[in-house]
Amino acid sequence: METAIGVFASRDNADHSVKELLQKGVPESSLVFLTRSESEAKTVGRQLGAFAGGFVGGAAGMTAGVAAATLLLPGIGAVFALGFGAAALLGLAGAGAGATTGGAIAHEAGAPQPTTDRKASEDAAFFREVLKEGRSVVVVRTESQETATTACSVLDRLGLGMQERTPIKMQTVTRQVGEVIILDVSGRITLGEGNVMLREIVRDLAEKGNNNIVLNLGEVVYIDSSGIGELVKAHTTIRKRGGLLKLTNLNQRVHDLLRMTGLSNVFDIEMKEANALKSFGDQSSKGVA
Repeated sequence: METAIGVFASRDNADHSVKELLQKGVPESSLVFLTRSESEAKTVGRQLGAFAGGFVGGAAGMTAGVAAATLLLPGIGAVFALGFGAAALLGLAGAGAGATTGGAIAHEAGAPQPTTDRKASEDAAFFREVLKEGRSVVVVRTESQETATTACSVLDRLGLGMQERTPIKMQTVTRQVGEVIILDVSGRITLGEGNVMLREIVRDLAEKGNNNIVLNLGEVVYIDSSGIGELVKAHTTIRKRGGLLKLTNLNQRVHDLLRMTGLSNVFDIEMKEANALKSFGDQSSKGVA
């Protein structure tokens, strides 16, 4: 399963991205859209053909496979969610799952109902943090490499990201200090190249019981929307196994990307490798002076 994540500060760009994704053949069932703006939800809802009670004005134009809901998140407020799996992305199980074709949301958009955090997904914090910063999020999840490529091209161009591409492919070197694995990453983390390599390396390390990992991103020069999705997956994989994933040596471009998307507040980031190692405590003490 490939995941591409687009983060938007501009409502116009968010709207245009959904429109373009649909025009280029990305299935509605692969799309999830999250926003705190009711007007933005109305616009994107019309793009998706969703029927979402109050925030599409009761429009009858509906498209099979589209779901919509209004959710109330503690510390954030009302969140308008379009697409199947939207509630799950926010760590909400069985709460405000929304309406599908032939149905309607049980509450008005202006009066969201409280929800309960049950079986919260490990990556929910990422999406909540982005929403808290006032951003909008488009997530595309697909088994199709062609669809993922299309999604990345749109989200990278219209969303917040590192626009300048580089021909340098991703390379990695693995080191161990005490019980902590350091993964030195260089080049680019992109769809079909770096994202798959990173996924396989992290999964292999986790399966071997290496659940304390430092990603040294000092030499990473480009990350696309799929790469952002893969960093979230890596965090989720390690957290599910009771471990910790830390990022270190972020160059200015990567740091700016994570800051603009709001993810710098969620990832555990240490500017220096030695500090990252020390933060693991006794597990890395053998390798730190």
